[in-house]
Amino acid sequence: MDDTMVQAICEAKQAGGKAALVTIIATRGSTPRKAGARMLVYPDGRVFGTIGGGCAEAEAKLQALTALDDNRSSIYNVSMTGDTAADEGMACGGIMEVFIQVV
Repeated sequence: MDDTMVQAICEAKQAGGKAALVTIIATRGSTPRKAGARMLVYPDGRVFGTIGGGCAEAEAKLQALTALDDNRSSIYNVSMTGDTAADEGMACGGIMEVFIQVV
């Protein structure tokens, strides 16, 4: 994890808040980012970092906000395959498995 992400997590904790760290843990097929990419999601919807942008990132962000509401970490698959993905403009065609950790 790079220093700027660690600093962002520390700042969130020092401010008395929480956030959800979204980390790509595995990929299959073509994806915008690979394993290890991270994004921090704050309860107000702000993000720091990226896991690739677009609809896939928006879907992961919604799951991160749910994890914050539930105060529960989880693993989630973001699919960029099939007709639905094409309709949403996801051209990659792969699947990203993400670990959403409430911090």
